Amino acid sequence: MANTSDEFDLIVIGAGPVGIIAAARAVRGGLTAAVVEERLAGGECEYYACVPSKALLWPMELAAEVERMPGLELRGRIDAAAVLAHRDETVSHRDDGHNVNLIEKFPATFVRGHGRLAGPLRVEVTTPEGGTRTLRARHAVVIATGSSPAIPDTPGLADACPWTNREATSVQSVPRRLVVLGAGPVACEMSQALHSLGAQETTVLARGDRLLSRAEPFAGELVARSLRDMGIDVRLRQPVTRVERPVPGGPVTVHTGDGGLVEADEILLGTGRRPAVYDIGLDTIGLRMDGSDGPIEVDASMRVTAVADGWLYAAGDVNGRNQLTHMGKYQARVCGDVIAARAKGAPDDAPGLRDTADDRGAPQVVFTEPQVSMVGRTEDRARADGFAVRTAEYDIGAVEGAVVRGVGYSGWAKLVVDDERRVLLGATFVAPDVADMLHSATIAVNAEVPLDRLWHAVPPFPTVSEVWLSLLEKCGL
Repeated sequence: MANTSDEFDLIVIGAGPVGIIAAARAVRGGLTAAVVEERLAGGECEYYACVPSKALLWPMELAAEVERMPGLELRGRIDAAAVLAHRDETVSHRDDGHNVNLIEKFPATFVRGHGRLAGPLRVEVTTPEGGTRTLRARHAVVIATGSSPAIPDTPGLADACPWTNREATSVQSVPRRLVVLGAGPVACEMSQALHSLGAQETTVLARGDRLLSRAEPFAGELVARSLRDMGIDVRLRQPVTRVERPVPGGPVTVHTGDGGLVEADEILLGTGRRPAVYDIGLDTIGLRMDGSDGPIEVDASMRVTAVADGWLYAAGDVNGRNQLTHMGKYQARVCGDVIAARAKGAPDDAPGLRDTADDRGAPQVVFTEPQVSMVGRTEDRARADGFAVRTAEYDIGAVEGAVVRGVGYSGWAKLVVDDERRVLLGATFVAPDVADMLHSATIAVNAEVPLDRLWHAVPPFPTVSEVWLSLLEKCGL
């Protein structure tokens, strides 16, 4: 006879922010739920990515603000030990008790262990003690296992035990010499953070011809300039051909495509992530019999398209739609709500039960100095998608609100407009401390607010947000 205590309406594999929110929304909709997690409840973002990285970056941003402002003085170097201690506080010293309590207060059942599918609507959990617990779902299973760092197959790289975001954000002793591989947000953010905390010789090696290749070109150019001004050696068009670390924990040597060498104490990978689909039992339901590690394809309700009867869902990084925590949380809200609606036989076609933002306007902030805030399509992407494109650009440092921010406050902004419908397709702001400007653009893009109406959204004076007036004037208003 089945153990009814192990039967739930919904089972979620993964207790990162995506899994936790999916369970919370389903429970709010009247369902019972179990959440399975092998590691820390709260996930990668809380303990090894978004939260600790920003705790390491914020002191650098504050120091830059102080340096720009006449009458203020930064006394001495940033106290790395104090910053690292504060970082440990922000991640609760990697104690996940508060998140376990949160899940149980929904209420939902938290199950510690490695969860994997064991056939339709069944999840087997290997417990920390080595036992096995079988959970059964009445309506749905959600895979919310996130992603893991992608390690290129460069000769010698894996054997060199490179740092990923986990080691970089949990560092206890900052290396004097650091080499960073990659050109994306992790590479840019962590090279700046660790350099400001004491990595005196920091080298960034990028395969392509610019940093932040998914952003507007000027964003990567301004960030590269800032890195170099800090003393970071940024080398573009420098593929890595070989890595050597003959003594574990000893110096590492990186060979570059031009025949050069970079010597360092540690090597950090910022070369992207891949969906965490390994050993979660996809083969037991006829998926991934070849062992491939690509994303799990879903529809706009997060339901897996290749599974009969529609009981399996995948939300967050694992489905490949977007690798941003806030977008995964958005998908989780859609997912949990639609599962509850379908379980109760209620209509499942309300606007809030479909993901539209990933295609129309996903916001992203790269917390470098300067910050890169962007939403929607770049100009190149908009043209490739067939839109009649008009753009508007403006020097952020030229608005009066920037003048009061100190000497040398500068940046650049760009709008991408659908010239036929007269609505925003995308926006990018690059300047110090512009992350909080992004939500206004996100609303404009996702709600498709006509430019004639945006003109009447008056920004307060004197703020940097007055750049909106200048951009809209360049759009013909």
